[in-house]
Amino acid sequence: MTDYYDILGVSKDASKDEIKSAFRKKARELHPDVNKAPDAEEKFKELGKAYETLSDDNKRATYDRYGEDGLKNAGFDTGGPFAGGFGDLNDIFESFFGGFGGFGGFGFGGRPDPNAPQRGDDLRYDLQLKFEDAAFGINKEICFDHLEVCQDCNGTGAENGSEKKTCPQCGGSGQVKTVARTPLGSFAQITTCPHCHGAGQVIDKPCKTCQGQGLINAEKKIEIKIPAGVDNMSKIRVSGEGDCGTNGGPNGDLFVVIHVEPSEYFKRDGINIFTECEISPAQAVLGDIITIKTLDGEKDVEIPAGIQHENIVKIKGAGVPILTKPSQRGDHIVIVKIKIPTKLTEEEKNLYTRLYEINGGKKAQKSIMSKVKGVFK
Repeated sequence: MTDYYDILGVSKDASKDEIKSAFRKKARELHPDVNKAPDAEEKFKELGKAYETLSDDNKRATYDRYGEDGLKNAGFDTGGPFAGGFGDLNDIFESFFGGFGGFGGFGFGGRPDPNAPQRGDDLRYDLQLKFEDAAFGINKEICFDHLEVCQDCNGTGAENGSEKKTCPQCGGSGQVKTVARTPLGSFAQITTCPHCHGAGQVIDKPCKTCQGQGLINAEKKIEIKIPAGVDNMSKIRVSGEGDCGTNGGPNGDLFVVIHVEPSEYFKRDGINIFTECEISPAQAVLGDIITIKTLDGEKDVEIPAGIQHENIVKIKGAGVPILTKPSQRGDHIVIVKIKIPTKLTEEEKNLYTRLYEINGGKKAQKSIMSKVKGVFK
């Protein structure tokens, strides 16, 4: 799952200067003029999108709470200046690097330090919501599995009373050196120590609870607040509720993916709600007041005289709350269907016949002519 902070390599409380500095560094590494990896261009675009979002206070606040989908629902452009290619990026890179030609003298980092703090993995939780709960928001208790620090060894991986010791194979360096002799001479190769896997330390007596990992898989329950206006496939970030970090690293995040159950009555399009209602021809001609089921309960709606089939009647402010402005709502749009009766009482048939004759129906004209002919016969 895409995380803009991970893309830039900064923490969630990073300042604007830190974000800008991280962007400069990453951009030098990933620019396609320098980095010839097949995915360099795509990563470069993602970097630009991440920087554009996190360098803007409003976008960053929305992203922190609702993720990338929240930016879309709030009306922000998530394409970014990097989405259309590199031709229109000269200005931003001119200000950062003095033009694309300024790339040079790049160093390459060494192997990752296995003892350095490592951020925990992000997790995903899929949550089913009723249509109305998604519209108005709700508090939900969820239960999920995640990695957390083993309490029996406090995350060391060693049994109580036992300690980690320096790896005898690499002497604590985490690396081993091998020399191969060939007809062209001797070649030295440095690789990760296979005994301690680069950690430089080994455990004589692993913790029985976590098998020496320092982490255990445990069940956790938390209550989360689902904001009003979430839509199907919206994502909500719950900071720090993912897997536990290692070596003192921060926890990952939990991303709650919303799945909204369809309603038998309401249809949703963004913040607007759509329903249909059926009226009789008489109601269409004369107008009427009918009762409509809305998200807020039943409401009386005026049908104007002369309304046509599939015309709409709008109930202002009766739709879904705007995600970032819950005090404002969309509209409830009623599509009017004129239903033609198929079974009539004798009285209704006489009334329709009279109306038909008044409107000069052809059958009525033929009937009059036949009566006239009968007189002359």
